[in-house]
Amino acid sequence: MIDSALRMAAAVAAGELSSADIVEQVLQRIAEHNPRVNAFTTVTATRARRQARRIDALRDRGERLPPLAGVPYAVKNLFDVAGEVTLAGSRVLASQPAARSDALLVQRMERAGAVLVGMLNMDEFAYGFTTENSHAGPTRNPHAPQHSAGGSSGGCGAAVAAGMVPLSLGSDTNGSIRVPASLCGVFGLKPTFGSLPRGGSYPFVYSLDHVGPFARSVDDLERCHAVLLGEAWMPQPPREAPALRVALLGGYFEHHAGAQARRAARAAAQALDAQDVVEFGAAAAARAAAFVITASEGAQLHLQHLREHYDLMEPLSRDRLVAGAMLPAAAYIRAQRVRGVARAQAQRLFQRFDLLVAPATPVPAQPLGSESFEIDGRELPTRPSMGLLTQPISCIGLPVVAAPVRGHPGELPLGVQLIAAPGREQVALRAARLLEQAGLSTVEIPR
Repeated sequence: MIDSALRMAAAVAAGELSSADIVEQVLQRIAEHNPRVNAFTTVTATRARRQARRIDALRDRGERLPPLAGVPYAVKNLFDVAGEVTLAGSRVLASQPAARSDALLVQRMERAGAVLVGMLNMDEFAYGFTTENSHAGPTRNPHAPQHSAGGSSGGCGAAVAAGMVPLSLGSDTNGSIRVPASLCGVFGLKPTFGSLPRGGSYPFVYSLDHVGPFARSVDDLERCHAVLLGEAWMPQPPREAPALRVALLGGYFEHHAGAQARRAARAAAQALDAQDVVEFGAAAAARAAAFVITASEGAQLHLQHLREHYDLMEPLSRDRLVAGAMLPAAAYIRAQRVRGVARAQAQRLFQRFDLLVAPATPVPAQPLGSESFEIDGRELPTRPSMGLLTQPISCIGLPVVAAPVRGHPGELPLGVQLIAAPGREQVALRAARLLEQAGLSTVEIPR
């Protein structure tokens, strides 16, 4: 089975493989591996076979194929898929009518020839970092099935890491792409806030929600991102590019990282010839602001659910939403002001540097059900603390590639954040490609 989206598309275009054959292989792999991993909540086999036949018919007629022709992918179960109920990880929505049309990004993937094979598990209403969903069951880390895959896009990270699909689409409000990418050992992209349309995706926090892709290679990630932007993707001719000005984020990002996370960030920074170690002084305040904004906006979105379906809601997310509903407006307003201060600090850093490197998660994947973990003798609660290092960046909407970093033998995966200035996703992707070419960022599919 070809494990690269680009190689799959090339093989279909060349007539070496049919899209129908790829779909059957992928459906078989899902049937074999999903019972152990629990990444998929829905498998859209009928739709996938129908789309595959269309792709093969186009090729048989000699027509030019779109850029992801025949490539299977799956989406977090908060994207609308025509004919399916958008659950967003909750029983509350199970009685809602099926979606009448696809989400905008699903439409763009379809136009690019990609083949949707299913919908993926998540924390209820995207409020969590572990995908320990009491309704659908927990998603398990393919590298260590008794450990978390991260969240809230845990199904997305696990499905790609387990080799069930080469691409998936998730969402990231406070780290929900970067945390699973780090814990599952794959690449993930949180684009600049607002750069990708969210139409047809179930919201969580309007002023923090991002959507973006997961992949097993930088080329696949870049191609998928271009498709999501609605751009025609063409290979770029090689050219000399100026050296990246890179800094390692210290201070907050070192203090809240365990030994493996610190080691990964330093290794990535060294491989990218980082010139300095700098501090983002507003990081702690930005994380606090993200907490307040998340709780307040999330609670307002779900007030009716809290009133009418309290007993149906997942207890952990429900209790946090109740707390958010009681936050005073003054706290929300102050949190939004803190965002402005943090954004200005980041802009000053990007006057000196093109890229900032930081760990993506404080520690590798923790055992399912884990209540806490330790960093340098300090005990931290697991569920909220997995976003310690991602939330400050989410708060100000910067583009980030989460890239895996090869660890010591026997260690579980852990990744880094490659953080760029707004609108400069290509800088973060270029840095990820450099790490990949250096052999530091490698993706291994567990057997």
